[in-house]
Amino acid sequence: MELRNIAIIAHVDHGKTTLVDELLKQSGTFRDNQATTERAMDSNDIERERGITILAKCTSVEHDGVRINIVDTPGHADFGGEVERILNMVDGVVLLVDAAEGPMPQTKFVTSKALALGLRPIVVLNKIDKPDAEPDRALNEVFDLFANLGADDAQLDFPHLYASGRAGWADEQLDGPRRNLNALFDLILRHVPAPAQIARVNEPFRMLATTLSADPFIGRILTGRVEAGTLSVGETLKALSRTGERIEQFRVSKILAFRGLSQTPIDRAVAGDIVTIAGMSKATVADTLCAPDVDIPLPAQPIDPPTISVTFGINDSPLAGKDGTKVQSRVIRERLMKEAESNVAIKVTDTPGGDAFEVAGRGELQMGVLIENMRREGFELSISRPRVLFREIDGVRHEPIEEVTIDVDDEFTGAVIEKLTGPRRGELVEMKPAGAGKTRIIALVPSRGLIGYHGQFMTDTRGTGVLNRVFHSWAPHKGPIEGRRAGVLVSMETGISVAYALWKLEDRGHFFIGAQEPVYTGMIIGEHTRDNDLEVNPLKGKQLTNIRASGTDEAVRLTTPVRLSLEQCIAYINDDELVEVTPKTVRMRKRFLDPNERKRQSRAG
Repeated sequence: MELRNIAIIAHVDHGKTTLVDELLKQSGTFRDNQATTERAMDSNDIERERGITILAKCTSVEHDGVRINIVDTPGHADFGGEVERILNMVDGVVLLVDAAEGPMPQTKFVTSKALALGLRPIVVLNKIDKPDAEPDRALNEVFDLFANLGADDAQLDFPHLYASGRAGWADEQLDGPRRNLNALFDLILRHVPAPAQIARVNEPFRMLATTLSADPFIGRILTGRVEAGTLSVGETLKALSRTGERIEQFRVSKILAFRGLSQTPIDRAVAGDIVTIAGMSKATVADTLCAPDVDIPLPAQPIDPPTISVTFGINDSPLAGKDGTKVQSRVIRERLMKEAESNVAIKVTDTPGGDAFEVAGRGELQMGVLIENMRREGFELSISRPRVLFREIDGVRHEPIEEVTIDVDDEFTGAVIEKLTGPRRGELVEMKPAGAGKTRIIALVPSRGLIGYHGQFMTDTRGTGVLNRVFHSWAPHKGPIEGRRAGVLVSMETGISVAYALWKLEDRGHFFIGAQEPVYTGMIIGEHTRDNDLEVNPLKGKQLTNIRASGTDEAVRLTTPVRLSLEQCIAYINDDELVEVTPKTVRMRKRFLDPNERKRQSRAG
């Protein structure tokens, strides 16, 4: 059977996973009476909750006797490690662009990787049926994007379709019949070449491992595209590292191929197909699985380096161990090392004390997803404020710069530009009307300046602004950037918070907790109205007497507390503060729980 291997690229929420749903349905993958779920490719719980694709996943459909392997790629640059590896397995890409928004930062990031690999794109202008759709403008912006990214003439001569993924149609003309996705299927068969690896079917077996996972029944499994040769169950392979060192030799226990949403055991894999192999115990991502007589590994695509670092430590607060079951540093280390093994964009190093670990990654979202997964698995952690990683280039200290694209109502433009270009050291690149009373702002801002900015941005735009960011380049250090201006309210007692005490303290700031919640000494319970930290007593109740007077008692009505999410807490804290993460709660606290100890540290400093 003929093969085609393609990847679908799109910005977050441009309809990529929904389009794959329709491709599966219209290809006959599902039975007529089969129960299906919306966004079937988003199998991870966090993916479904947040509406984003985190893990690259494969599926396959058949059309006119041709099997099309489809790779659903992550849309966020924080998960770029997945993108870079997965693009090595395909021969063409379908770029999905919202006809109203046009190409966005994450589109630029992933597309640059695809164009650099020489892949020829197919452009699909999605959501044509939106009332604010401007397909002609979006198409021109795509062409300009390709030109700016250095596309060659063949890549610039790209075919395009107009589509609505949710409605399940794609047409070559804007006023087409709008019946089905056959135009997209046919264009893929015409435009995407068959795998060149098919010509190397008689050579010794070679495959580059691109994704790693584990199956509870067959153990460690690696997925990749067969670069040469054939493989049958029971044959012996060896694994080579990127430098050519032999890692292990193993017997292939099972070969799985993608058929629809599931993986089906097959007896024989051939060059050009995307398959999963089981039987190894040590081989990992970027290793070459090959026949025993092969000694040269396949070249592995370099991965962009991490840009931020976060410290993961044990939870040593007075409430430690009450919610989670995995609290020891040894267990935390094992989990982080397992994550680093399968996610090449994450680097884990031990700290001198042994109770904490430095985890470097691509962005705050990637760190937030890892922490959320760990807390759902029963871990308790303490998390530090993210720190930007610097580089020495020609003896000069450089820091990562991000390209920020903001769509905001015209009335809030001034406040946004002032915050980005002033205290956060950003540079305005472009500002243009975006239609419907909105302005698009593009700026280059140091990564340090964006840590903790999103909450301020939502306040400045009254929740209507949209901010997207992507790594741009390394630039000389921009100088000091101030952190959070406001101080915090810190509990000076341990116990259960009292409504009367919080009510009396409301003029000091707003709270992150409500009444009848456990607090402890050093726990951050609110934000101060001034720039200094203030220790308060949330346990102090009303003084009672034996004298009763009708009508003199005051009614206690508390303002609703502000509940910060995990990512908001991580972005909110300062360097001398930590986020305490348990399966049930997220709290913030000072590094030194004892006020006297904190005062001694302050005097010593």
